Amino acid sequence: MSTIATEFRGVTAVTKANVYFDGKVVSHSILFADGSKKTLGLIYPGKYHFGTDKAELMEIVAGACSVKIDGQSAVTDYAAGQAFNVPAKSGFDIEVKNGICEYICSFIG
Repeated sequence: MSTIATEFRGVTAVTKANVYFDGKVVSHSILFADGSKKTLGLIYPGKYHFGTDKAELMEIVAGACSVKIDGQSAVTDYAAGQAFNVPAKSGFDIEVKNGICEYICSFIG
């Protein structure tokens, strides 16, 4: 497993937040010179469903969550330092039971 980044240099940070589920999930986009994009976010306790257009890599920076990828029956727990992939044109259910889950979402493809 790769090491999760602790900082990104030479990026453009978008100041307008992406706010979902009445503020219980909030992220900010960062744009890279090569045209790629990531979001850095927080998920507060609760259960949420997200759809995907592009494939995504979700890296957990802090906290913990449980995830079920659309079309799969297994629910997998993830903690800081772990990551999971979500296929394009799919989605996932994510649950944070307590505390705050911090993540980096990389959009692939």
